[in-house]
Amino acid sequence: MGLKNTPLKVGITGNIGSGKSTVCAIFEQLGIPIYHADQRAKMLMREDPNLVEGIKDLLGQDAYFSDGSINRQFISQQIFTQPELLKKMNQLVHPAVGRDTIQWVAQNAQAPYTLKEAAILFESGSHKQLDKVICVIAPESIRIQRVMDRDQVDEEAVNARMKNQWPEYKKAIRSDFLIYNDGSQSLIDQVMRIHKKLR
Repeated sequence: MGLKNTPLKVGITGNIGSGKSTVCAIFEQLGIPIYHADQRAKMLMREDPNLVEGIKDLLGQDAYFSDGSINRQFISQQIFTQPELLKKMNQLVHPAVGRDTIQWVAQNAQAPYTLKEAAILFESGSHKQLDKVICVIAPESIRIQRVMDRDQVDEEAVNARMKNQWPEYKKAIRSDFLIYNDGSQSLIDQVMRIHKKLR
């Protein structure tokens, strides 16, 4: 049976400041391969010729510098002030990430399961390609403070980013596992419990 070779595909999500990266680091220590969707998307935006062409068609040549690197500031200004452009940009990037994920999972077929880490797992619809989803949750006040400290930005800037994400409860009720990252419970213990179930 060929299916035996396919590891369980698990998603890990959570809103900005929830602590997904910390949780992922624990899973990585357990030898679980992790697909970081944001990092891979940035790589594909530089290296996938079809995607590069699509972005230039949508936003113009200014989306890239002459050395081929992404003009992040220009792209952010365009897409975060024009919802229609953001939607079109996502329609270019998400399918490219989806194709890349399939290849990556195949390359990691020896793992007991794989983790795909993405802030907008549900918003992008990519949860439909996964077997299970873990959601990392924390009170909004803690999340805002974490992002302000981490990125040296004010509360208004954090709230602007949060607007592009579903509210936390909406993700939590659609997830198979929840990890509470508010300091009240050990993250390692919570990860180990989920790891045992997924293995």
